[in-house]
Amino acid sequence: MYTFIIFIHVISAVLSIGPFFVLFPLLNRMKGKSDEILDTALEVFQAAIRLVKHAGHVLVGSGILLVWQGNWPWTTSWVIMTILVMVSSIVFLAKAFKPNIRAFRAGTIDLDTLIKKLRSAVWKYILLLLIMLWFMVAKPNLW
Repeated sequence: MYTFIIFIHVISAVLSIGPFFVLFPLLNRMKGKSDEILDTALEVFQAAIRLVKHAGHVLVGSGILLVWQGNWPWTTSWVIMTILVMVSSIVFLAKAFKPNIRAFRAGTIDLDTLIKKLRSAVWKYILLLLIMLWFMVAKPNLW
């Protein structure tokens, strides 16, 4: 059963980070497009974010099961650091994408600004996920 949970955890980790790499070409193609094509691109962008969010739920659930089944204490440094980075990534995910898309649709930011903000946010989120991945794989003993 533990091996199956690891499999689910790895698949959900891939689904939590993979869609972001598809967003870079999408952001490049958004420049100078008609409103109809731009709306479609933004819908695809938001669908990718939803996929990441739901995969993250599975990732957290399977991670809890792995810590429990693997007899890791919750006070282990890498577990605590993973949780801290995860909470940071959840807050970041909530603030980085949807508010910028809303601001663009409301007309308070232009397309170039939106693309720059979204590209920067994607890179920052990938970095957060990679830090979290490092804690889970390396399992450093920090204290």
